[in-house]
Amino acid sequence: MTIFAVMCAGIFPLMHTGRQWLPMYLTPYPNQHGLWVNFTSPLVWDVFAVSTYFTVSLVFWYVGLIPDFATLRDRTANKIKKTIYSIFSLGWRHSNRHWQHYERAYLILAGFATPLVLSVHTIVSFDFAVSIIPGWHTTIFPPYFVAGAVFSGFAMVQNVLVFVRQAFNLKHIITVDHLEKMNKIMIVTGSMVGYAYAMEFFIAWYSGNQFESFVFLNRALGPYAWAYWTMVSCNVIFPQLFWFKKIRRSIPMMFFIGIFVNIGMWFERFVIVVTSLSRDFLPSSWGHYTPTLYDIGILLGSFGLFFTLILLFVRVLPVVSISEVKAVVEGAQPSHH
Repeated sequence: MTIFAVMCAGIFPLMHTGRQWLPMYLTPYPNQHGLWVNFTSPLVWDVFAVSTYFTVSLVFWYVGLIPDFATLRDRTANKIKKTIYSIFSLGWRHSNRHWQHYERAYLILAGFATPLVLSVHTIVSFDFAVSIIPGWHTTIFPPYFVAGAVFSGFAMVQNVLVFVRQAFNLKHIITVDHLEKMNKIMIVTGSMVGYAYAMEFFIAWYSGNQFESFVFLNRALGPYAWAYWTMVSCNVIFPQLFWFKKIRRSIPMMFFIGIFVNIGMWFERFVIVVTSLSRDFLPSSWGHYTPTLYDIGILLGSFGLFFTLILLFVRVLPVVSISEVKAVVEGAQPSHH
């Protein structure tokens, strides 16, 4: 999901910068002055952070699949499939030495991936936080974006898992216990996001900065108040229902709350970007943003791409790691008698 989400996220900057055929982020601009890109801009840090994140996630995913590719290679009778799986399994023989190297490599990659999650979302938040526009220029953005990313990520994974276990009859592998643990993490991260929302209002008041105060009052009571309160109710109020065990373990309820969280997190980005830009320092440049057909089309297209990639993955490759399930499923353990 990480890999597919990053691929979808890449669509937006590519479409908005234009002239995609030029690797414009890292080479001089195509003009007679030979101007280089501004390496102190967080937009350039984004390019490095997101591409590193994508590469490590892709390698991590692939390394995890190597033993499964070998299992598929050994099980299939189709010559073409056997050849493809043989290439991807890199000569894996299930030997003790292979397992030792594999587990060490997997651990190292997991160690890389964890701080990368923090760095990527921190740098994405710097895009806003280093600007001087009121409502963006705050120091709480990095932890707030990281908590929000974990929050919406778990909601999305939970939604996909509920669908996959239902459609592919995996209820004995993806259990309600797994989903319940994810819902508990959503309570924690949802509360952190709620704290960040409250803290933004407090800081706007405490700083004594009239521009900050105006922006937050405008968010809650201005023309985009509907978007702000949709965001708060979806991200802060609905996840609190997970305190009740019955709701936390009910598949339909958790699915709906997960969808609400995803809607709320989309509105969070909408609120951050649109409300601050629609009323900035100059009243003469104030306006009201309404998405055009192209905006809606790009958004729906990114949804389509994401779900198509997920379904292709589920169709072609093992959804759950075969080698890991073997180690924990009852009855798969060798008998000691």
